[in-house]
Amino acid sequence: MNSTGFLRVENLHKEFPKRGGPVEVLKGITFTLDRGEMLGVVGVSGAGKTTLLQIVGTLDRATSGSVFYDGRDVTSMPEGMLAEFRNRNVGFVFQFHHLLSEFDARENVMLPCLIAGMARDMAMKKAEDLLSEVGLSERFTHRVGELSGGELQRVAICRALVMGPEILLADEPTGNLDKETARGVAQLLGDLNRKKGLSLVIVTHNEELAGRMHRVLKIDDGIVR
Repeated sequence: MNSTGFLRVENLHKEFPKRGGPVEVLKGITFTLDRGEMLGVVGVSGAGKTTLLQIVGTLDRATSGSVFYDGRDVTSMPEGMLAEFRNRNVGFVFQFHHLLSEFDARENVMLPCLIAGMARDMAMKKAEDLLSEVGLSERFTHRVGELSGGELQRVAICRALVMGPEILLADEPTGNLDKETARGVAQLLGDLNRKKGLSLVIVTHNEELAGRMHRVLKIDDGIVR
């Protein structure tokens, strides 16, 4: 593994303005992630885990500090370039799948490709291949309301992977699922790491999922313990 880290986070601080003065949520977070590594991020609610994940995934900007991918400082990118980088290089999975109810499973997975300007037939092929890989070949044309919780999260994972990112960021991906379904999603994430060499950063309260990670980072009151 690359000792400098595929992902490098340096001295991240994040403040949110409040009426009584700014509240510091992240207080100098530093860590690295090697290519192909699975990192769990744990801690109590309000510790800063989700804020950290959003900054690492370029959905939000830090007050100070830097995020590097393969030595490239993404924190200094202008918004347009940052959006393109995010769509092509970073996959996101959330606790609540955030799928679009007016579209079917295949169309939801195709969306990032279409946004990037990919031809529709190529986007459809990529979506169908991924959905088939996760056992949803019979669900291509099922809409959100026709899918179970586990199926919805699998569709969301496929959407996150369709552009071929090297890293998947997941915020409580099993938090809204029953125990058995959560176990299946955890197994799928582990399989993706082993088969595709995918790097993972997963925020979770699920001890079983955290136990599958190569390493666990504990955030407490905005710092790494």
